[in-house]
Amino acid sequence: MDYDQVEIRDGRLVFDGCDVTVLARQYGTPLMLLSETVVRGKCAQIKRQFLERYADTRAAYAGKAFLTIGLCRILDEEGFGLDVVSGGELYTAIKAGFPAERIEFNGNNKTRAELEMAAGYGVGRIIVDQPDEIELIAEVYRTAGKRANILLRVNPAVTDTDTHAYIATGHRDSKFGIPLDEEVFWPVVEKALATEEVDLLGFHFHVGSQLFDPRSHLSALDTVLELVLAMRERYGVVIRELNVGGGIGVRYLKADRPPGFAEFLDPVMERIDAFAEQNSLRRPTVVIEPGRSVVAEAGMTLYTVGHVKRIPEGSVFVSVDGGMTDNIRPALYQAEYQAIIANKADLPTQEKVVLCGRCCESGDILIHELDIPEPSPGDIIAVFSTGAYCYAMASNYNKLLLPAVLLLKQGQAKVMVQRQSYDDLIRLEV
Repeated sequence: MDYDQVEIRDGRLVFDGCDVTVLARQYGTPLMLLSETVVRGKCAQIKRQFLERYADTRAAYAGKAFLTIGLCRILDEEGFGLDVVSGGELYTAIKAGFPAERIEFNGNNKTRAELEMAAGYGVGRIIVDQPDEIELIAEVYRTAGKRANILLRVNPAVTDTDTHAYIATGHRDSKFGIPLDEEVFWPVVEKALATEEVDLLGFHFHVGSQLFDPRSHLSALDTVLELVLAMRERYGVVIRELNVGGGIGVRYLKADRPPGFAEFLDPVMERIDAFAEQNSLRRPTVVIEPGRSVVAEAGMTLYTVGHVKRIPEGSVFVSVDGGMTDNIRPALYQAEYQAIIANKADLPTQEKVVLCGRCCESGDILIHELDIPEPSPGDIIAVFSTGAYCYAMASNYNKLLLPAVLLLKQGQAKVMVQRQSYDDLIRLEV
């Protein structure tokens, strides 16, 4: 297998030194596995290829991809920042002991209560996403007797983002970011500069996810750098911080060739550095927001085969004990995955099957065409690269339970998230 920490031993699949078939039997399925070795390896690559390569830079992990108390502690040990988009993500980080000053609060509709949490905890940055958001931030921070460091998230109106429409965020008609129309954008800037309760540090943009080259980033960057110049010319303000978002692609299929961090980010940094030199500006602090690229390939999901249904002159349906409740991405935006039978890992493929979930939805298909050895009830299916946006987007549809999550490290496994129980499921019902 061509994944980090994945190998086959004696015909069985091993992930970060652990026999996943044994884990499935011991902890039950569906079961999500997260390799600490891979997570820390990705962090090391980001440090080596970006943070240590370029001075005055930061990396803030995008918590929306996958966030638990345990992962927050790993990220803290690695020296990363954290990008959150809700009170729940912020609360998780604080409960983990994550330093509030390294947290950035993003999102297109932050509530007053969430901003009060942010002010109370002392988060490092508030990313302003809406034209009228500054007034609410000012009210909250005035009451708290504090001042908010803010960045304005701009909508760069990028038209060439090569990704699915549901995970493209930088096009003009997007719910994210402040439009750059003169009559909209500059009044927001002036409001920020005139508001005592906020300190405008710079700009933020994010163009989309699962990107294999930086073309759309560079296009957006050119637009935002023009704003940096305009800020100096109009107001004499030098931008101190520039957050270029995340979106670096990962490997889901054999044909995928995702870029390395340096391959993706070097052109971005070269353009920023050249711009600063040409315009006699001090380069702003540059921040990236990697999420998927840190945890996706560190994850694996295990399922147990229940039934195998063969339709004459039709499909072979292999039903497993999970599905869209623990991985909504295939149903939501046609995401594709690779999988194998973990307990038959060295056997040749014999047929093409449809790997389907157990939800009462025809769209609950995890993989439409999967080549595997002949499947049998009780087989353990392992789906690769499920670390991002699977557990994070899980639901209790059909009253199905959320899976457990195990953290693996060099042959050792420990529970990171306990399996939900039926009592947990109805605990809030009255």
